[in-house]
Amino acid sequence: MIVPAQRLAIVIATQPVDFRCGHDALAAIVQTRLGLDPHSGLMVVFRSKRKDRAKILVWDGSGLVLVYKRLESSCFSWPRVEEGVARISRAQFEALFDGLQWQRLDARQVVQPGAAV
Repeated sequence: MIVPAQRLAIVIATQPVDFRCGHDALAAIVQTRLGLDPHSGLMVVFRSKRKDRAKILVWDGSGLVLVYKRLESSCFSWPRVEEGVARISRAQFEALFDGLQWQRLDARQVVQPGAAV
């Protein structure tokens, strides 16, 4: 499992993306569609149209890291599809990554495109 640093901001891009996208295309989505800086140390979790897949893009200080996870027998619990991103805590991220109901941990905060994270 990926364990983000305690101070790392974690957001979910609530709109599904094309999972053929790689590092550069996802970084462009973060910058243009979400209005955030992909090189700021932000962790962005992307969802597929099929709810069983997630991609995570994070800048580790020396380059972009892309992680891909597919659940075998269940689906991820995603927030409603809407504009912007949903900011989540580290505990919520860990539950999401494990395929659990992360929404029960504490309230999420929706950040509109272009808003500071």
